[in-house]
Amino acid sequence: MKILVALGFLAILASLGSALFFMMRTGKDDQKRGQRMAWALALRVGLSILLFVCMLLAWKLGYIQPTGVPLE
Repeated sequence: MKILVALGFLAILASLGSALFFMMRTGKDDQKRGQRMAWALALRVGLSILLFVCMLLAWKLGYIQPTGVPLE
C-alpha cells in the first residue's frame, strides 16, 4: 500500500512539473501551450482525487489503519 501511495504522489508531482514546463516554455503557439498546461493541471486534480478516494476505500476495507495521536 505504501508503494501505491508513493507512486500516486510521484504521478501528481510529475503532472505538476509538466504543467510548469508548458507554462515556462516559450514559443509561437500560445494557444496549444495553454491547452496542454490546463490538461496537465486537470490531470493533477484528477489524480489527487483518485488517490484520496483509494485511500478512503483502503481504510474502509481494512488495508490501512489510522495511527494518529490518541484522543485522550
